[in-house]
Amino acid sequence: MQGEAATIAALLAVDPVGLGGVALRAPACAERDAWLALLRDLLPPGTPLRRVPLNISDTALLGGLDLGATLQAGRPVALQGLLAQADGGVLLLAMAERMTAAAAARFGNVLDTQSVCLQRDGLDSVYPSRLALVALDEGASDDEHMPASLADRLAFRLLMGEQADQEEGPQWTAEEVLAARARLAQVHLPPDEASALCAAALALGIDSLRASVFAARVARAAAALAGCDSVEEEHTAVAARLVLAPRATRLPPTPPPPPPDSAESQEPPPEPPASQESQAEPPDSTPPSSEPEQAQDGEDGKDGDSDEAPEGDPQASQTLGERVIEAAQAAIPAGLLARIKISQLQRAKTASAGSAGAMQKNALRGRPVGARKGEPRAGQRLNVLETLRAAAPWQRLRHAALPATATQRPRIVVRKEDFHVARFRQLGQTTTVFVVDASGSLALNRLAETKGAVELLLADCYVRRDSVAVLAFRGKTAELLLPPTRSLARAKRSLAGLPGGGGTPLASALDAAGALADQLRRKGETPILVLLTDAKANIARDGSPGRARAASDALTAASQLRLSGYSALLVDASPQPQPGAQQLAAAMGAQYLALPYGGAQSLNQAVRTMAGRD
Repeated sequence: MQGEAATIAALLAVDPVGLGGVALRAPACAERDAWLALLRDLLPPGTPLRRVPLNISDTALLGGLDLGATLQAGRPVALQGLLAQADGGVLLLAMAERMTAAAAARFGNVLDTQSVCLQRDGLDSVYPSRLALVALDEGASDDEHMPASLADRLAFRLLMGEQADQEEGPQWTAEEVLAARARLAQVHLPPDEASALCAAALALGIDSLRASVFAARVARAAAALAGCDSVEEEHTAVAARLVLAPRATRLPPTPPPPPPDSAESQEPPPEPPASQESQAEPPDSTPPSSEPEQAQDGEDGKDGDSDEAPEGDPQASQTLGERVIEAAQAAIPAGLLARIKISQLQRAKTASAGSAGAMQKNALRGRPVGARKGEPRAGQRLNVLETLRAAAPWQRLRHAALPATATQRPRIVVRKEDFHVARFRQLGQTTTVFVVDASGSLALNRLAETKGAVELLLADCYVRRDSVAVLAFRGKTAELLLPPTRSLARAKRSLAGLPGGGGTPLASALDAAGALADQLRRKGETPILVLLTDAKANIARDGSPGRARAASDALTAASQLRLSGYSALLVDASPQPQPGAQQLAAAMGAQYLALPYGGAQSLNQAVRTMAGRD
């Protein structure tokens, strides 16, 4: 294992608790196993290295009440969780891309406080948990990734696979890492180096302050590995390359060109007329020997400023901050800006906006999601384990309260207040409502491409067993061409017969889409609105023509949709992005996507990405 992957393993082994860990994005492969083996070899002997399964329970992770020991002893017996057991070690998080936000919050709290606070089931304990995390992200697509709150708490982001680095680099042994760990506390970070890292983070558009803190710690760890007592520029460049570059959200702004040298920029004065030659003679009467002497003194460096860099060396004239920014910029992966643009447009894949529909509470069926206090009425199921867990801490008091004359004393005393019933949640149905602009302004340019894209999206919804509805607007009204259905053939027929031409009653279309979404929500379904238009409204709500009033009515209808909280996407299908479409998307709280040169395939892919379907 060579290159930056080996450097990251060595740096993490030097300061595992301070650096948090590594977000390792790679499929299960020999290269990932080799990196994990290298990390294991570099860590001090006896360091715990535990794997955390994806669906680990809170009791197994954080600790809780040992039910068997509690019932046997008659008093609460605490059970340490995996986080407390791995104190001073490293945890491997399997399938981190599927981790829930709640689980990421638990790990984040442990990384922040370096302890586990156990306050549940009648227990109140605090256990040290100083550890590092290696989050194994096996996501196959860009929208599958670990929660951002957890990735922000890990210093490194390592990519393995096709884009992994193959360059040779230094390697370290376990003895060198141990020596660096002992030297780390004495390593000094000069203020100018810290300022350069903060300036580089700012130039790369990194908002989180943790990035600068991690970069400073990485620079100190790199200096400790190199055997230095103070951070130097090369160590700062390593920190910028490994910590700041993967977090960049923009390329650093191009500095303005330096002003030309005053001696070179001054043009020779125009030759004076013949009548003024006598006035120009006094300056020329200066002894000619003085200028060569001054030039020679400047060349020899005797009289000049020794701190100024030579004109032919641009690297020497750069400041430390600029060199650190250049080091980070050189490590930014190719195509970063394109991925950032897509991620900015992509809505977070939540339960309310995804293709699977919103999670709905159900008392009788669905996926178990814990328990709550209550009696098992109306067919609800008693959660026996949680009931016993609630009764266990009180057994000694309850047995003491039993009559002394009782011949049969129960081993477990369960009361009414101990009852817990199971809670369930099930996925609701998702219905994608396509609101298609069939007016003359769009029919002239993009109606054919829009039809093709919607047909592809309809096929995708059919595969996922989602319902679809098609609402078209043209002329003076909006028409529901296809009520919510799963029939792909019926959807294609209704779309194929859609004519184009006429006015653009955008406000009426938004009102109709909102009314349909309200009906779907009352049925327990999750509506997703996809509006394909050029936003050139010219028909008002009452059917009268006029662009000013039509635009005002459209913005009013869009604001009403925003208050309803529906997930929406506005695709600007005009040949050039329209400011009116952007304003309309902001008014309705929708994601805006401009595809001036997109065909049916690109439009389909964009809508799939925005709706969380990839």
